[in-house]
Amino acid sequence: MNREELSARMSGASPDHGLLRGWARGLLLRAADGEPVPAVHHPLGFVCLPVERDGGAGVCLHVWSSRLPGAVPTTSSIHCHSWDLVSYVLFGEVGNRLPEVAAPEGRPTHRLFQVVSGPGGDELLPTDRTVRHGAGSAERFGAGAVYRLPAGMFHESVVGGAGDAATIALGAERPGLPNLSLGPLGGAAHRVARRPCGGEALRTVARGALAGMGG
Repeated sequence: MNREELSARMSGASPDHGLLRGWARGLLLRAADGEPVPAVHHPLGFVCLPVERDGGAGVCLHVWSSRLPGAVPTTSSIHCHSWDLVSYVLFGEVGNRLPEVAAPEGRPTHRLFQVVSGPGGDELLPTDRTVRHGAGSAERFGAGAVYRLPAGMFHESVVGGAGDAATIALGAERPGLPNLSLGPLGGAAHRVARRPCGGEALRTVARGALAGMGG
């Protein structure tokens, strides 16, 4: 299925669970069997299997696995996308912490970094904008749920339970909006590489996700 077909299966009052899970299971089985499926370790701590990219739209399978070491972001895990996100939870529990991020009244707590992604990784560039970070709210979604995050909404993804979960993620770019991350006030520009995930690591992640989905 392509992005339009997956999007149609997620929309409406009831997602097409069987087809969505079957599509994801097929991709994971290929990875578990050692086929050359593209995958990278995302700096925010999950494994991303990019499936489709067409201009400003794309499809990825995201897998969080307790079998791999956790990630330590160089700025913070609070960020916003330049694209609208629609995700379907295949298994586990995925949540979003939605902090208040506003122009500072008094002393700022963070500087905004623009994230410019390329084939080999991300350039994180400090901007002139500083903000103040507040507690905000939170939301959680279990298996079979569809959740949406509009472009420009600051959030931090949180995985419940043992830290294992997977989602089908659809993105649609909003022209003119940047990808941003909250970082330290005195942070400098730097680059973060996206390491390929393959071999035994990818097989382990895929097998764990298949087990989480019930085989």
